[in-house]
Parts: sequence; C-alpha cells; structure tokens
Amino acid sequence: MADTRAKPLDYRSKGMKKPIRFFYHPEEEPKAVSVIGDFNDWNVDANPMTRQPDGAWAADIDLPHGHHHYLFCVDGERVLDKRAQGIARDENNHRVSLMSVS
Repeated sequence: MADTRAKPLDYRSKGMKKPIRFFYHPEEEPKAVSVIGDFNDWNVDANPMTRQPDGAWAADIDLPHGHHHYLFCVDGERVLDKRAQGIARDENNHRVSLMSVS
C-alpha cells in the first residue's frame, strides 16, 4: 500500500527562490542605480533599482539558496554594499559584496 501522508516541503530544494530586498543609501544623488551580481551575469540592465521617498534606492530580487556575490552599479561605477553580510573576491580577485540566502 502506498504512503499517502503529506510530506513536508523542502524550501532548500534546488530551484526554490526567496525574495530579497536590496537597499542602496547614496552619499550623493545618483541618476541610476542597479544591482549586478553572479545571479544576473553582472548585467547592469537586469535589476534596476527604484528611488524611494527617503532618497534610498531599492530592488527586490528572487534569489536561490546559497552565497551570492554582488555590487551596486551607481552611474556606471561598481560600488560595494556597505551593509553587506561580508566581502569576498570574484574570479578576477576584485572585492565584491557577499550575501547568504537560506
């Protein structure tokens, strides 16, 4: 006889994504800000951020479980996230921000 009991969901399963909100708080007034990272092939057009009423910039991105390298692209310049969970090095030994999603 087959087991018909409901099985608990495994949110760590491959392919599952969690919504993550990124915030950038500028010191000066940028014209454009986006999030670039290993999750979007460092594509500056993939995840543009929206200016918030308080002057901060925000973007919501669905990310899979794991560690992710990212930066903010501010008016064409790559900028570390001052509030990142950590700093890592990319394949070219450049410093990048680090985020862990669980």
